[in-house]
Amino acid sequence: MTAAFIGIDWGTTHRRAALIAGDGTLIAERADGEGALACKGRFGASLEALVASLPQASASLPVVMAGMVGAAIGWQAVPYLDAATPLSALARHLAPVAEAPPGKRWSIAPGYCVRGAAGEVDVMRGEETQLFGALHLLGADAADGSYVLPGTHSKWVRLHAGRITELRTYMTGELFALLRQHGTLASAMQTASADDAAGLRHDSVADDPEFLRGVAEAAAHPVLTHALFGARARVVTGGLAPGAAAAYVSGLLIGAEWADAQRQVSPDEPVRVIGEPALAALHAACAHHHGRRLESLDARQIQLAAWRALATQELTA
Repeated sequence: MTAAFIGIDWGTTHRRAALIAGDGTLIAERADGEGALACKGRFGASLEALVASLPQASASLPVVMAGMVGAAIGWQAVPYLDAATPLSALARHLAPVAEAPPGKRWSIAPGYCVRGAAGEVDVMRGEETQLFGALHLLGADAADGSYVLPGTHSKWVRLHAGRITELRTYMTGELFALLRQHGTLASAMQTASADDAAGLRHDSVADDPEFLRGVAEAAAHPVLTHALFGARARVVTGGLAPGAAAAYVSGLLIGAEWADAQRQVSPDEPVRVIGEPALAALHAACAHHHGRRLESLDARQIQLAAWRALATQELTA
């Protein structure tokens, strides 16, 4: 195997790199905490150190980066693509890194900006490569339908003929973390483990009666701020054990996504979730509550499919 390409998912706080051979074989992976915030002012040096740490990787390999590395807080602000650009054209819109030394093929994926009919606007960076990977991994069937990409900022995406026709972002993970760290619910939610707090528990939370109660409450009473205060009211009156508050609030927040999504997506089509098993399990519980079919796609395999496809196009460019 000869190393031929490096793909990097470079987020705000974390970074994951994949070294790909010319035939698409995965040679090595690396994950670290060198996110966009940690690398401020030294992106080039950090990238070169990462490349040097990968076995068989030479400094001349083409590198494609996705995520917040291309945002204003990242290395180089890369303009978004608009919804008229199909995902299949992503490779043609990679932005060269202006600071790349001579002979280095470093580029950044652009992300997407989607505007609604009423003028509303939503954006994403990084998730577009996962959708691109889904198209290559699943084939033509993946070009239409609804996707959810859960995380700090959960993305709901609708595709038609491989184009993004709708994008809705929910600050689910970020809001959960803020509620746990600050405010009137914090003391109750702090009793949860660190994994619970990050929304990373799966089987136990997905089956937790309080998580499911939160999902049902979000569907029945969609005013989220009122429902969140209800969590505090239940705790102080003894109706909710402090140790269960995190699961209930998680159910409210993720359930609010689903309650809103029911007004946006066709009830006859499945929702495909691209995420870690922990978060996919929580969304599966929500799908079951709403009587929807959920197809769970492994985020790592989807991302590797994206890098393999981009490698092929970069090496033949």
